[in-house]
Amino acid sequence: MSASLSSALHDHFGFSSFRPGQEDAIQSLLNHHHTLAVMPTGAGKSLIFQLAAIMLGAGLAPAPVTLVISPLIALMKDQVDSLACRNIPATYINSALPTSEQNLRLQNLSQNKYRLVYIAPERLRSVQFLNALKTQTISLLAVDEAHCISEWGHDFRPDYLRIAQARAALGNPLTAALTATATPQVQKDIIRLLGLGDSTRIVTGFNRPNLTLDVKYASGFPSKLRALNELLSPLSGGRETHAQQGAAIIYTGTRRDAEEVTEFAREVLRVPAEFYHAGLLPEERTRIQNDFISGKLNVIAATNAFGMGIDRADVRQVIHYSLPGSLEAYYQEAGRAGRDGQPARATLLYDPQDRALHEFFIANSVVAANDLRAIHRFVGDAVGLHPARSTTAREQLWVTLDELSRVTGLHPVQIKVGLSELE
Repeated sequence: MSASLSSALHDHFGFSSFRPGQEDAIQSLLNHHHTLAVMPTGAGKSLIFQLAAIMLGAGLAPAPVTLVISPLIALMKDQVDSLACRNIPATYINSALPTSEQNLRLQNLSQNKYRLVYIAPERLRSVQFLNALKTQTISLLAVDEAHCISEWGHDFRPDYLRIAQARAALGNPLTAALTATATPQVQKDIIRLLGLGDSTRIVTGFNRPNLTLDVKYASGFPSKLRALNELLSPLSGGRETHAQQGAAIIYTGTRRDAEEVTEFAREVLRVPAEFYHAGLLPEERTRIQNDFISGKLNVIAATNAFGMGIDRADVRQVIHYSLPGSLEAYYQEAGRAGRDGQPARATLLYDPQDRALHEFFIANSVVAANDLRAIHRFVGDAVGLHPARSTTAREQLWVTLDELSRVTGLHPVQIKVGLSELE
């Protein structure tokens, strides 16, 4: 370990040593090589760009900015708060903030008050934000959960595909791409779609010796509830017992399942639990995420809308109530368990009927021309209802998937794919 890196690690983060892959990735960035880091969940990927941001700006006045693209609002706040505790000036700018607060943070950015700025990829649509960035020296662009550009970029995160264009507009700054989920083909996609060209890959091992992977055959609703009863029974004591047992995440394939599992945990097992899915209001989702991350809530039943970037060390159990949609999704979600290095378990409740759900999703991933026109017409009508809005203001026009689905008669999966194609 180099003396300067060791000293910076201790001074800024209080650690005495790096985890596998961290030092190599940071050194690659300090040598001004674009870097792709593929490391397991809990391996400390965030520290790579955080420490690199500090080192790249050392001794410079004004200090340059590191732009971090992150997919989750709750994760942004969690990391910014953590950096603030270490006296590292950072902020996030997203749609959950009032417009006045967004403008204040942009003003502070123009006055060189931040070393790290976190945004969601959608923010790259904002001409105002890009213009503010162009007044700054960007020392590093960090793309967290970079696999979104390949596995999720088209269907779920089309704005990840805009990163290369925004990167070019900012002068093609030094770039770090980080993920825990990347096959060799996905790694190639990340490098190609971000426009990184010649770059360094840091790929560490994926063995998680503290994590036990388990599969239980559970065919039908009663069988799954019996399995949940067995798995969650240690949590059925008092609050002290809940804290001792750590946290549990139960992933379900549908919103209805998430709600029914939560009701079962509350009413039958007497375990405090919440459900989380995209049908909840944004402020409610944020509250539940914050309660879970802070430890106020220990059991959550959720669709795959919950999970990317969730950083809670003491998750002792991840239970897949339904079959995940892909191996990558399974790895990402199971990897939420045991991030503190202590023993943890990921249990998949296997029901052959779950296959039908994913066959339905696949069948609905193709959108006919008439359906595309229906989606386009609805969005156009929604904008037309607000003729006074400027182009910039239209970015903030909210239309929910549920509303689009209800009006067009299309499944939310088709809505997501259709919106991606229209963009």
